[in-house]
Amino acid sequence: KKKLKISGRELLSVPIQVFGLEQLQVLEMSPERESCLRYRMELLPQEIGCLRNLTCLYVDSNNLKKIPAEIGTLSRLERLTLSNNSLSSLPAEMGALQRLQSLHLANNSLTELPAPLCQLRSLTFLDLSDNKIHTIPSSIRHLEQLETLLLLFNSLESLPEDICLLRNLHTLWLGNNHLRSLPAAFGELVNLDWGYNYCSCNFEGNPLESPPPEVCSRGPEGIRDYFSSLRRI
Repeated sequence: KKKLKISGRELLSVPIQVFGLEQLQVLEMSPERESCLRYRMELLPQEIGCLRNLTCLYVDSNNLKKIPAEIGTLSRLERLTLSNNSLSSLPAEMGALQRLQSLHLANNSLTELPAPLCQLRSLTFLDLSDNKIHTIPSSIRHLEQLETLLLLFNSLESLPEDICLLRNLHTLWLGNNHLRSLPAAFGELVNLDWGYNYCSCNFEGNPLESPPPEVCSRGPEGIRDYFSSLRRI
């Protein structure tokens, strides 16, 4: 088999037979789309590293508290979904997943953007919504291919200037944080869709002062003009 979906009333652990399926490419162990089920896995076994041909791994909506270092051996992994778990940290070995394009980490207990993630040069989609993240490291600039970054419902008080170097960003959601200001070069993110209600760049729920919300709603040109006027003062 190249694709396997494990389902049942309650899932507490991965059946050991799964790790013998060396040609497996897609493994799904998430009840996300089946509300009648409840999975309660707390640990992804180290043996997950045996599945070297995995390209997609879905383990949303469990009770995972830890991801083993062996996840870093899945060199072909392109999509990893870990949303709705109990993760407070990620292993450094995740930085080895150089083919990873899509990473879902919403609704966990992360307090910072894990440094290994900033090594994932192929990443195009990153969802960190609904965590407890309070800071974004300047090393985020290495995510040169990133197109979608979701950071809603966190504890961000500021953004690094380096986030403005992510020129491939098309969607950036920052709603419901504690942001009072934006980086001076924020208006350089011209590939964002600054459409109706700035739907691809969302600031709602932040106490923004510099620039104020009415300036943000004008899009990148308005933001650039705002900061230019400050420099002239």
